[in-house]
Amino acid sequence: MTAEARPGTPRPRPRTVDVWFDPACPYTWLTARWLREAARVRPLELRWHLMSLTLLNEGRDDDPEGDPDGYLMVPVRIGTAVRHHHGQEALGRYHASLWADLGAPGEHGGDSGKWINDPALALADAGLPAELAAAGTSTAYDGELRASHAEAVALLGPRPGTPVVAVREPAEPYRPPLAFFGPVISRVPTGDAAGRLWDGTLLVAGTPGFHTLRGRPADPDPDVTGRDVDPA
Repeated sequence: MTAEARPGTPRPRPRTVDVWFDPACPYTWLTARWLREAARVRPLELRWHLMSLTLLNEGRDDDPEGDPDGYLMVPVRIGTAVRHHHGQEALGRYHASLWADLGAPGEHGGDSGKWINDPALALADAGLPAELAAAGTSTAYDGELRASHAEAVALLGPRPGTPVVAVREPAEPYRPPLAFFGPVISRVPTGDAAGRLWDGTLLVAGTPGFHTLRGRPADPDPDVTGRDVDPA
């Protein structure tokens, strides 16, 4: 099944899929790429929100992210400013451009197989004003970020991880959404493989009593073309 309806058949109403993410996390970026691929073959309406790994770990004695200087807050603060001034679709564009290969060979990671996370480059690639980068070292939008973060935490409880995804059925808009953390992937399936992963995620996340499924960990792969993922 794909999101394209056959001639003469009604197009299915899309599920609303709200995604909370910390833009500093490369695995979250891969999950967002997969969701965009899934939306090509399944009727999904993606909406983008922000959460923060720094806020998730606030008050802990240890720092699992190893970020004593607070650099993780820079991209998420910029993202909050983007959403405040330009909306959730612009936030999605900004996130899509983070961790991407935006430069020429050997420059900013272009064609070099290196991950980058440069918010200034991402803003330019997303067609957003360069002055938004100043929000990265400002607390002006922290109240808005905390409110968005609290929405994600309320769905799954303390320290759920990033991303948090909430799915609403079009025929049941007032029922609580199906919410889950992840899935965490190291490369991005495309085409029907992306759709099958979406179907399977809904199946397990919607099973009463289900809460954990873990595969073999792997480093995030900057080659996100989905090569070799779908052998069919």
